[in-house]
Amino acid sequence: MNLIIDIGNTLSKFYIFEGETLRETFHEEGHTLSCIEHLSFRPKATIISTVVDLSSEAERRLKNLGGTLLRFTSLTPTPLKNGYHTPATLGADRLAAAVGAWTLKPGRPLLIIDAGSCITFDVVAPEGTYLGGNIAPGMHARLQAIDDYIPRLPLVEAEGDTPELGYDTPTAIRAGVIQGLRHEIRGYISHFRRKYPELLVFLTGGDAKRLAITQTSRTFADEFLVARGLNAILEHHISVADSRLQTAKPTTTELSKN
Repeated sequence: MNLIIDIGNTLSKFYIFEGETLRETFHEEGHTLSCIEHLSFRPKATIISTVVDLSSEAERRLKNLGGTLLRFTSLTPTPLKNGYHTPATLGADRLAAAVGAWTLKPGRPLLIIDAGSCITFDVVAPEGTYLGGNIAPGMHARLQAIDDYIPRLPLVEAEGDTPELGYDTPTAIRAGVIQGLRHEIRGYISHFRRKYPELLVFLTGGDAKRLAITQTSRTFADEFLVARGLNAILEHHISVADSRLQTAKPTTTELSKN
């Protein structure tokens, strides 16, 4: 079993994988990692991706897990070739999501759309190169920006009626933001499908369901794409380490000569 830990600014998320199968997921507020003291098993390997520095208490809990521990950084090898010009500035979640999509559908051009605080559009070439992507304000950031920059307009919640055309100010703002995002997403899909006719699209992130993009045989929704990618990166690390170990071992002939 592998333990995947994904730490954000407010939540720590945990995933348990057996091979490529996600067996369990849970989370806690904060970054103390107290959940891992109650695991019913010892993970074979653990990968941790974090946007915050960990306390000595959290580090102690990680150390007590035993097994392989991999800290995911911009220098961590992945199954994808990274074509980003500044890999140290590439968000770990973006690269992990791209790896997750590639793990599910290798050998195809991929567009990964992650709808969270920001909405990101990332592309993987069919030969397995992460080409890069774009970042734009997410749904809640756009709603907040209208309230921040236009004093006469109210702050509108994302939940509520979203007609094709607003019939009052709140629905006009909500529809403008959400319908606008839907058209934006469809525009990206259409553009890259013209460039890559065999393109597959993956949707992930907390707001993906709210945007309700129609799923087809070439469009997939997977809320655990980042976790799948981190698990694949961990397995890749283990495979590379094992290969190096085997290469370093003397052969039977070499042993007999010695």
